[in-house]
Amino acid sequence: MIPTTAGYVANDLTAPNARRAHRVQNVPTPATDDAVHHLPRFAPKNLFYGWVVVGVAVIAVMMTAGSRATPGALLVDMERSTGWSTSTLSIAASISLVMYGAGGPLAAFVISRIGLRATTVTSLLLAAVSFVFSARTTSLWSFYLWFGFGAGLASGLIASVLGATVANRWFVDRRGLVTGIFGASTSAGLLVFFPFFTALAANSGWRRSLEIGAVLLVITAIPTAWLMRDAPADVGLAPYGGTPEPTRPPDRGLFRRAVRRPEFWLLATTFMVCGVTSNGLVGQHFIAHATEHGFAEVTAANWLAVMGLFNFVGTLVSGWLTDRYDPRRLLFAYYSFRGVSLFFLPVIHDNVSIGVFAILFGLDYIATVPPTIMLCAEAFGRHNAGTVYGWVFAAHQIGAAVSAWGAAVIREAAGDYTWAFSAGGGIAIAAGMLATMIRRPSPSTPVFAS
Repeated sequence: MIPTTAGYVANDLTAPNARRAHRVQNVPTPATDDAVHHLPRFAPKNLFYGWVVVGVAVIAVMMTAGSRATPGALLVDMERSTGWSTSTLSIAASISLVMYGAGGPLAAFVISRIGLRATTVTSLLLAAVSFVFSARTTSLWSFYLWFGFGAGLASGLIASVLGATVANRWFVDRRGLVTGIFGASTSAGLLVFFPFFTALAANSGWRRSLEIGAVLLVITAIPTAWLMRDAPADVGLAPYGGTPEPTRPPDRGLFRRAVRRPEFWLLATTFMVCGVTSNGLVGQHFIAHATEHGFAEVTAANWLAVMGLFNFVGTLVSGWLTDRYDPRRLLFAYYSFRGVSLFFLPVIHDNVSIGVFAILFGLDYIATVPPTIMLCAEAFGRHNAGTVYGWVFAAHQIGAAVSAWGAAVIREAAGDYTWAFSAGGGIAIAAGMLATMIRRPSPSTPVFAS
């Protein structure tokens, strides 16, 4: 074993004790003098700084996830106070979801120009401004503009590729776990803010809820600006479990080359189905569906929070599993189980049944994220993973937007959500089958050949 100049333990994998060497490689040693010189004041000296970046980024993702919970949480109060219909308000939610997805490819471009930290801080402040103007709107067009386009795009710049970029820049080992942590932070944001915004809207109105959300977004921007760094080289370190290397930008002409690969379209299609069945269908319409089945609005929000709690657990476990098992098989299991769960939702009318659904669906809600990011990195290269995942995430949000609006239309035409949830179950099972067709590169082939 030999110590590296970046605060890691390197290993000679040709030695007889290669297996033991690989384990030791995962443990960072205290930072070197050069690294300490680059660290922010009060930063822990004996902890790999990437974990600090993960912590700050997780808070930002939690806040944007909480802000994305507002359409479903405020829907009932907005209908009651404004007189706008479910389908009319769902258009705003759909615009927001589309812009949220569009933030993925745009974020990759902006990050390459101004850096990860500046992009994150700017996005948090832009989301706060959009929330303030959304709270003061009196017309549909201005609500579509500020909440749909403004808040949706600002949140998408953070939530779409931040986790994938941090995981692939700062970590070689534990990447699956880190992406699981970011997925779990989305669940935590839902867990904390969905019942918070629902209760606040019930007591103080949806406008006050958005104003308080804006204040929280501004507060979040402060530690982000102070502690976040773009890459390990900024603090004199190497990626966790890797060797010192400069930050490598995405390949030129990446999109043109990626769309020629069947792996890209399989990843985009399956993740689009994830958006259809999670954020678009259950995330936007679960409370409205539950109230039609006799549940109180706050009770339904609490069950959605339970779903978020188990989503937190499920996504962490999914990250751990992704480091150990074939991500394609994991996706097959996740999508198939989700489809079966959705078939049962229309016949649920009691607390026991809705509780069981909340737990089981919650475990699977965004468990698809870690294996999807891992497959993006394997197929297109670690330095391209954030950009490619941004495009795949855009497909996810397009699916969510179509589903958010389409489910509302089906509900108004058919009188309930039965056909919407049944259709979601069918396409989820189909997505699981498609996931098994994604090809993984062999060790002897290039990761991304032109």
